Amino acid sequence: MLAALAYPPAGYVGWLLAGHVDSSSAAALAGVVTGALLGLGQWLVLRRRNVSSGWVPATAVSLGIGLTVGAALVGFETDRTSLAVMGVVSGVAVGVAQARAARAGLSSLLTWGGTTGALWALGWVISSFVIDPADQWPVFGASGAIVVTLVQSTFIERVLALPTKTRKVTS
Repeated sequence: MLAALAYPPAGYVGWLLAGHVDSSSAAALAGVVTGALLGLGQWLVLRRRNVSSGWVPATAVSLGIGLTVGAALVGFETDRTSLAVMGVVSGVAVGVAQARAARAGLSSLLTWGGTTGALWALGWVISSFVIDPADQWPVFGASGAIVVTLVQSTFIERVLALPTKTRKVTS
C-alpha cells in the first residue's frame, strides 16, 4: 500500500512541469516525469522482491507513450468515459512494461498488462468524483491510487510471483 503514496506527488510534479495534458507534447512530458516518479516509488517498495531498477525507466517510458496515445485517442477530453479509455491505454502500456521489467512470462505479461489497464480505468473513474478532471492531470488522484494499489498489491503476489530476497542470518 505504500506505493499508493507515490501517485499524487508524481502526478503533481508531472503536471507542474508539463502543464495540462491537452496536447501530445504535454502528455508525453507529463507521462515520462510522472512515470519516472511513480516507478521510483513503486520500485522502492518492490526492490525487496528482486525487481530490478529497470522498473523505473520502464514505467517512465511506457506512461509517456500510453498517456500520449490514450489522451490523443479521446481528444484530450476529461469526461468519465474518456478518462476510463485513457486509463485503459495508459495502464496497459505501463502494466506490460512493468511485467517485462520484472521478467514475467508471456501469460503473466498479458495478465498484468490487462489488469493494470482495467485498474487504471477504475482509478480514473473513482478519482473523477474527488479531483477536477478538467485540470487534465497525468494520473489519477489518491482516492483512485488507494484502490488500484490495494488490488494490485494482492494481485502482484499471484501474477508476477516475485521472489523475496534472501537475507543472510549471522549469529
